[in-house]
Amino acid sequence: MVNDKRAARVGNLTAADWIDAACIAIAERGVGAVAVEPLAQHLGVTKGSFYWHFPNRDALLRAALGRWEEAGTEAVIAALGRIAEPRQRLETLIAAAFASPPRIDGLAGPEIVTNHAFDLAVADAADDPTVGPVLRRVSERRVDYLGECFRALGYTPDEARHRALLAYAAFVGTLRLAREAPGRMPPDGEYRAYQRHVMATIMSEGGGEGGGSRSRPPLLAASETPK
Repeated sequence: MVNDKRAARVGNLTAADWIDAACIAIAERGVGAVAVEPLAQHLGVTKGSFYWHFPNRDALLRAALGRWEEAGTEAVIAALGRIAEPRQRLETLIAAAFASPPRIDGLAGPEIVTNHAFDLAVADAADDPTVGPVLRRVSERRVDYLGECFRALGYTPDEARHRALLAYAAFVGTLRLAREAPGRMPPDGEYRAYQRHVMATIMSEGGGEGGGSRSRPPLLAASETPK
């Protein structure tokens, strides 16, 4: 009877089911948790089911990373592309990146770790030969897109690149601090003020090249605005 149930389960499982299980395992326990036998046990099937869909563990890991890349970067960029106004597009992206419902355990700090647990797990495995190239590609894509957003606002290429780096560094740093030093992260009510401060700093029209402050950002002339 048990074998019959497992056989039926094998027939019902798809490659997407295995990718779902791998993504959950990565977010909860890290990249090392992507292992065929534990995942098969979790899904209630034999290892034979896995090999119907994937030749080896690395193929499953690549598929899980591919889903993360598509859902966490490319799909987000595509959705933002439907916002016509450049400033609203960038503000929407920054607000979403730093969104923070209160943590259910009551500790100071947002649930940004839970929301971006996969990002953290992938970053922790940056030296993995399968993970590293995908992490690098995703990070560069995100920074480049931020640069495009700032250029659309009229910033010079150098200033746009620097602001893009600042914005992404703030995002990555907030993720790590929320996990590694949660006691130093502001609680929910205060985090909203932090979120607004991050937004104001990234979108500020002061500072920039050469230090000091300016009343206007280094906007290009209309005829020089990047296409």
